[in-house]
Amino acid sequence: NSVWVSTDHDEIEKVAKQFGAQVHRRSPEVSQDSSTSLEAIREFLNHHHEVDIVGNIQATSPCLHPSDLIKVADLIQKEGFDSVFSVVRRHQFRWSEVKKGENKMTEPQNLNPAKRYRRQDWPGELYENGSFYFAKRHLIEKGYLQGGKMAYYEMRAEHSVDIDIDIDWPIAEQRVLSFGYFGKEPLKEVKLLVCSIDGCLTNGRIYVTEDQKEMVSYDYRDIVGIDLLKKRGIQVRLISERDCSKTLSAMQLGCVAKVSATNKLQVLENWQKDMGLSWKEVAYLGNEETDVECLKKAGMSGVPADACAVAQKAAGYICKSNGGCGAVREFAEHIFLLLEKVNSARKQ
Repeated sequence: NSVWVSTDHDEIEKVAKQFGAQVHRRSPEVSQDSSTSLEAIREFLNHHHEVDIVGNIQATSPCLHPSDLIKVADLIQKEGFDSVFSVVRRHQFRWSEVKKGENKMTEPQNLNPAKRYRRQDWPGELYENGSFYFAKRHLIEKGYLQGGKMAYYEMRAEHSVDIDIDIDWPIAEQRVLSFGYFGKEPLKEVKLLVCSIDGCLTNGRIYVTEDQKEMVSYDYRDIVGIDLLKKRGIQVRLISERDCSKTLSAMQLGCVAKVSATNKLQVLENWQKDMGLSWKEVAYLGNEETDVECLKKAGMSGVPADACAVAQKAAGYICKSNGGCGAVREFAEHIFLLLEKVNSARKQ
């Protein structure tokens, strides 16, 4: 009935609201390193007496699908269970731990070594995977996330992803690409990237020589990023409010460009219509207030790390790199990640 993000962090609150969630601001008492999920949920319920059932979805399990959560909610609302939690089937043989200095041997926990069978022929065991815990209010108020009439929900192994430590991140990213949920609306490939020149392709600085010639600097990584985009069939076009024709000519990028653009949004709309693209097929990289409307229109939008505050607020992705220091290459990698998602969704 409602989706909430529980946090004490301003940036997390901003992102949560951007994606349509409501936010419960945690108190300092339940925001400590030692605080438990149960403490945060009980505090939430104290402020929301209209809530009868809580589905605690863990942020460290990014491969959840709505269909699983709907089935779990039905177990409580229609079949009368008080609590339901997620498990995954593992095929791992367990042995007792022998601590250093103990004079004893390890013992098998779930197998007979004399009649050892192939793991693929063994039904396996169920383990909590921490993806979600659903429970009725009366249980949580008593201090339980599991209790009463309990049931487990077995998740598919490919959807069971748990991020505990840093090295789990790359594994989780690949699993999400292959098995993640990308929404009801079909993903579309980006066909056009429009990049603001000043402050994105360059660092925004203009150097003037004694004979009044202008010079700008750019990062070769960004040029490589543009070339990679072109090789993937993505058109790259450039836009600037200044007349920087000579600079572009010197850079020899081979991109369509519009300089002296007084209305960037109008230029972007003209390009989108001329190419017959939907907005979801357009990406935009900007950094100034004049880019905000373009950032809002484009299906994929990004800004360098040093973009102005209003541009950052309008963008879907904030690069770690500054303008003129690899931001274009980084945003290109972000676009390639979307293309992988599109291909994965098609396979599904």
